[in-house]
Amino acid sequence: MNYELVVFDWDGTLMDSAGAIVACMQAAACDLGLPPPDDRTARQVIGLGLHDALAQAMPGVPQGDYALVADRYRRFYLAQDHRLGLFPGAQDLIAGLAADGRLLGVATGKSRPGLNRALDMSGMRPLFHATRCADECCSKPHPEMLLELMDELGVEAARTLMVGDTTHDLLMARNAGVAAVAVSFGAHTRDVLEAAAPLTVCDSVGALGEWLRHQG
Repeated sequence: MNYELVVFDWDGTLMDSAGAIVACMQAAACDLGLPPPDDRTARQVIGLGLHDALAQAMPGVPQGDYALVADRYRRFYLAQDHRLGLFPGAQDLIAGLAADGRLLGVATGKSRPGLNRALDMSGMRPLFHATRCADECCSKPHPEMLLELMDELGVEAARTLMVGDTTHDLLMARNAGVAAVAVSFGAHTRDVLEAAAPLTVCDSVGALGEWLRHQG
């Protein structure tokens, strides 16, 4: 493989959680008597840090109420995140890359506690060499997460690949000078992803694995 470091987004890329995120965002708004975002609007902000996501999905909410919406969102999400699973084939893909000696990272809009919980529940924590979350770095599409991962693992941008399901992932990669691959089975649709000009758009975990195998 031409890429020494492969960085994955989490929600919608490795974990089948986009639908749950949308539902929890809508439930949080309704619980507070606020107008909920429609499905498309909620999906478009997945991958951003929570407060940035809420501000974009519900721009009419008073600034001081976003903390309340975020708190309600976390309560709804925590009540059911133990039922969420990885996409079929995702664990085998990551395990195979690790066995091949690739450095693996995660760059996610989740919080550190949220990612740690997901890594532990999925059993994937030992497979990743470094991770960054939205409460530790600037939110996507700022390149800080990727820049810090490359610095920590000692890999240059030309040898790094970003894999994600949103344009936020693809723009973060572009801003960091990193190549990117999109997957169309997460939050953003294929046409939206293609407009951001990734190397390719994969429609399944199997297709992603096949593409990666042809890079070396």
